[in-house]
Amino acid sequence: MISERHLSSVRRFRRGSVLGALLALAALLVSACGSQGTGSTAGSGGSATLKWATSYFPSHWDPVVSGSGAQFRQLALVYASLTRTDDKGNAVPDLAQSWTYNDAGDEVTFHLRPNLTFSDGTPVNAEAVKNAIERAKTQKNSALFGDLTSIRSVTANGDLDAVVHLTQVDHQIPLLLGERVLQIASPQAAADPAKLDQNPVGAGPFIIEQLIPGTKAVLKKNPNYWDAANIHIDRVELVSAPDAATVVSGLQTGVYNFADLGQSPSQAKAATAAGLDVFVQPGFNASNISLNINKAPFNNPKVVDAVRYAINRQEYVGKLTFGYGQATDQPFPEGYVAYDPKSKNLYPYSPEKSRQLLTEAGYQPGQIKLDLVISTENPQAEIVQSQLAAIGITVNIKIDKNWATPFFAKDLTFSLYGTTGRDSAAQTLTAHFGPDGPLNLSSPYEPAGFEEAIAKVRGTPLDAPEYPQVLQEATRAGLQSQALIFTHSSPNLFAKNKAISNLPRNPGHIDWTGVTIGD
Repeated sequence: MISERHLSSVRRFRRGSVLGALLALAALLVSACGSQGTGSTAGSGGSATLKWATSYFPSHWDPVVSGSGAQFRQLALVYASLTRTDDKGNAVPDLAQSWTYNDAGDEVTFHLRPNLTFSDGTPVNAEAVKNAIERAKTQKNSALFGDLTSIRSVTANGDLDAVVHLTQVDHQIPLLLGERVLQIASPQAAADPAKLDQNPVGAGPFIIEQLIPGTKAVLKKNPNYWDAANIHIDRVELVSAPDAATVVSGLQTGVYNFADLGQSPSQAKAATAAGLDVFVQPGFNASNISLNINKAPFNNPKVVDAVRYAINRQEYVGKLTFGYGQATDQPFPEGYVAYDPKSKNLYPYSPEKSRQLLTEAGYQPGQIKLDLVISTENPQAEIVQSQLAAIGITVNIKIDKNWATPFFAKDLTFSLYGTTGRDSAAQTLTAHFGPDGPLNLSSPYEPAGFEEAIAKVRGTPLDAPEYPQVLQEATRAGLQSQALIFTHSSPNLFAKNKAISNLPRNPGHIDWTGVTIGD
């Protein structure tokens, strides 16, 4: 699964490429001189050009290596998938126009659209799907193998039917095999994964014309994309934003007309003040405190509960999100199908109760001392430090650029973490609470009853009337975990010139279908 494990390496890569990004920015400034104020068109002939400044410029263009991290939105310019999600988070057709399960629920056949090709002319067929899944499962540097454990094998039944054979009953597969996990590359290009990484070839809405690693990509519309009639953007210039603080001024002057603000609400406020549109993309971002119950003091359940009651979630929202975020105690937003109303506010803020629990656990104020490792300065760490100090726990903040390594090695006693969620709620739950979950610092621990609850989710068709109840029961079982304490959520934020029409509000995704760029 893990996209997040790439984030620290991406940040290090970006720091090393700032000079190149600045040079690209200078070049764009020159090209924008004649279009200040709108930034809506560029290139010869006045074609509709999207000029996108991103803080998540892909460090890898092979989707198997890039994984389902934040860069999947940029890679989706080039690659299409079997399915995608609509504004309700439901799986809908993409390269596959439909799919059918067998009666047992352990085999699903994806029926591909006819007469499609990758941008190198290779057919989009069942063999290409088979190649993509097998490569994601077996390539040595794959970031996706952990997502595909339910898939035993894939066979081609003719050109257009890809049959996915499962290791268990799993009705989540249509959600799983969307653009977060299975962006499909041309098998001809993928025969040399290293070459694909620098010369991506997909069947998505755009085709790469120029790629400067870590800095800039120029793309043109793919006339053979299956939904090309609804793609109204002719050209994309994707550049690495050298500094978030420069993005708003770049939008004002026409250097960009669309930009990631990440989860930087201060920049969103500045963009609004500058008269720009801020696109608040719904999603599943959730931040949490991770505890390792295999290590003292968190091997004592009363200490775990003491920390739970010590967390003032509203302080996170007020100090970190500028009103864009929400307090949360679950990995899903309220109102989403997997959100469990019965688990809301299980541990309300009560430092008095926290201190009482620590006393009952045999700890005196100041006796518990913890190291909190972070990769860079993080205001969340200071909030945790302050809130735990209020109940007598001392937190020593340490900055380590290799922070991700001990987290995934399960070496830390406690840590901060955040995730972007997944289109499959079952995948999100197993990542957080499953015994092998990459976001479970206490592996191989899992809460009692979770394995049975998640198996029931997989065994329930997505359109079954009982599916919401079954899914919420699995969320409830997962939230009994003593390894995670959710704090707050922040939406993905983007700023755009008003010449760009509104984007579809698909949770977690950037969808350019139907989007226009005016004068």
